[in-house]
Amino acid sequence: MTGFARADGSNERAQWVVEARSVNGKGRDLRCRLPAGLDGVEPAIRTAVEARLTRGNVNVAVNLTRLENAGALRINRDLLAQVLELAREIGGPDAPPPAIDTLLSVRGVIDSAEPRETEEDRQALEQAIAATVATAIDRLVEARTGEGAHLAAVLLDHLAEIERLTDAAAATSSLQPESLRAKLRGQIQALLDAVPPVAEDRLAQEAALLISKADVREELDRLRAHISQARSMLRDGGAVGRRLDFLCQEFNREANTLCSKSADVELTRIGMELKAVIEQFREQVQNIE
Repeated sequence: MTGFARADGSNERAQWVVEARSVNGKGRDLRCRLPAGLDGVEPAIRTAVEARLTRGNVNVAVNLTRLENAGALRINRDLLAQVLELAREIGGPDAPPPAIDTLLSVRGVIDSAEPRETEEDRQALEQAIAATVATAIDRLVEARTGEGAHLAAVLLDHLAEIERLTDAAAATSSLQPESLRAKLRGQIQALLDAVPPVAEDRLAQEAALLISKADVREELDRLRAHISQARSMLRDGGAVGRRLDFLCQEFNREANTLCSKSADVELTRIGMELKAVIEQFREQVQNIE
């Protein structure tokens, strides 16, 4: 499922923003984009994602800004001594010393010293960012859950249409007992009147084949069972995407068999419409976890 979430954090040394987004995918594929030197955060990201998400292409990006005031001003005393020595050489021993503001304006005499980052500082920063990542993943799950509720309603509508078409197929005139008996009687009579006559064992085989091809009640019963199972999955919730994906294959198998057995125009039309709705159902199933 698709989703986007954002969380931020800071400490006395830095500020950071974590962005997490996901798009549809058959499996779970995680990609991380981290600032240089913070590779230690990636295991925490993977743990958070694997604990909450089972499907989708997930991208997590961390943007870090070091605070400028985290450093202190520092005087380059070696350079300052060289400037003073050069001033004495040029001006002579009786020349007055250069003004303080002149000395400080020389490039490199004064600069900003970055504080030295210890291993403890780095670990604390990584732990703080990992906590922000967990918050972002929680928000991403909330966004995906909201989309999932909408998709569940769409899937239930598709199931209702599949059920309606299944009932319509069962109600077609060609599947009524009188129609089936008349059709089979005519086909068997054609076998009896065949020239040369059909052997009895072959006649029994052909009659059994005609009966099995004419009766699609088993396929219709399995379609109804699949509908009930799909509704139960959606009602129970959780990561049902893979199971529903497999169930779509079973839906398709029964619809294909229904069409192949059909010798009636109306039943064939219903079977083709049924296959179209099942395909729409399958496309939506690809969007859920």
